[in-house]
Amino acid sequence: MQKLRLRYAKRGRLRFTSHRDVARAFERALRRAGVPMAYSQGFSPHPKVSWAGAVPTGVSSMAEYVEVQLVERLDPEVLRDELNAALPDGIDVLDAADAEPGALADRLQVSRWRIDLPGTDVAELRDAVTALMAADTALVERMTKDGRRTIDARAALVSAEVPDGPRIVAQSEQISASTVQVDDWPEASEPYGILVTVVRQTTPVVRPDDVLSALRVVAGLAPSAAASATRLEQGRLDDGGGIVDPLARASGGDRIPAGGPAAG
Repeated sequence: MQKLRLRYAKRGRLRFTSHRDVARAFERALRRAGVPMAYSQGFSPHPKVSWAGAVPTGVSSMAEYVEVQLVERLDPEVLRDELNAALPDGIDVLDAADAEPGALADRLQVSRWRIDLPGTDVAELRDAVTALMAADTALVERMTKDGRRTIDARAALVSAEVPDGPRIVAQSEQISASTVQVDDWPEASEPYGILVTVVRQTTPVVRPDDVLSALRVVAGLAPSAAASATRLEQGRLDDGGGIVDPLARASGGDRIPAGGPAAG
């Protein structure tokens, strides 16, 4: 068997699609592309597809991951192209690679998010973020299937930055605490803030709306318009604060370039 790991994007109108529907779209695309899938045993065989978490419905992502098992070897790039030809617009396979040893989930320890806040002044947002990062805790409430739950959003935050405006970062540069790439800053006549934050993937997972709730609890920040969020990267932190590409080989070259994938 060949095991392949894929990084895919979920964007545009497809961000409102549930994870279950995304999974169904992938299975249809695998069938249409004639991919030689491995199947489970039993009365109701299913293709061997393993998902590594999912963004909340309504949130965009450039860094979702899935693992598939095949009974015949395929070139990862060929599989990527064939799937993209069969998938609906808004779900795109961006990269594919043979799976390295170990569980994929173990390589997904942090996420880097971009949160757009139209109507929010950059200076006001920066002050609120400074207050949040200086706080020991930021308790927020979230409604779950088991009822209302209180979580500490601050404990999961690794970093949070508010860029001044667009900056093009060379591919040779690496992510650092003072370098954030926002290369598609929107044109707007009103204030417009963007928060870029790295969040540990704890249990329960701290989501972008939890970060916004923490800003309200700690600093009283109340955006005047609906926020939008995009997951830019997933991986694990290295010793220099960079995010390691989950598809990279352990032998080296496994750090995502500065800025990672564009927000799209």
